[in-house]
Amino acid sequence: MEMSTKNLLAAVESPLQTKVPLQRHLTQEDLQRAAARMGCDVAAVQAIASVESSGEGFLPDGRPVILYEAHIFGRVTGYKYATRDSRGKPISSRTWDRSLYGPTGDHQWNRMRIAEALNRDAAWKACSWGMFQVLGENHRAAGFPTVEAFVQAMESGAGAHLDAAVGFILTNGLAGHLRNRAWAAFARGYNGPGFAANQYDTKLAAAYQAAGGQG
Repeated sequence: MEMSTKNLLAAVESPLQTKVPLQRHLTQEDLQRAAARMGCDVAAVQAIASVESSGEGFLPDGRPVILYEAHIFGRVTGYKYATRDSRGKPISSRTWDRSLYGPTGDHQWNRMRIAEALNRDAAWKACSWGMFQVLGENHRAAGFPTVEAFVQAMESGAGAHLDAAVGFILTNGLAGHLRNRAWAAFARGYNGPGFAANQYDTKLAAAYQAAGGQG
């Protein structure tokens, strides 16, 4: 029999710490380094940061911003958990369901903590992390051999968030779309085939112009 939500949260022992990160915001050096790696202009990097998390990758208490994905946790764990959160929403799901998300911020961490008590690595893989919302399941594509190394980097500061995003972009051959300002093609590769529903391409184009991009 599975433990109650309260007992699961009490039982979890996580290496993740609530702390102020070394660097909450991207520096000009971070942006220039990323642009150089991808061969694009700095405005393109700024546009991605703006659209993915409004330029903020950390909660006020220093934890990285996350979004918990129940359908990914379910797939990674073989759909064997029926645990629910404090709202009565399942922690594991067979399909994507917008209604499972709930509020941003602390609530996402509460859902992740419940999943973490069931299967730590699967819980971390089931979250999108930080300023650029890189999915933990994509840790290798982002340049990290383990999901634990990836999560530790997400705790360390905004520069690591950007490095992970750049790694994912390069691994998946998306940098050319940034150079060509092909926003729909980039959004499809970065955000998935449902990008149009959230107008990611339109938002990227507008953010690029707002950041001083040309063309």
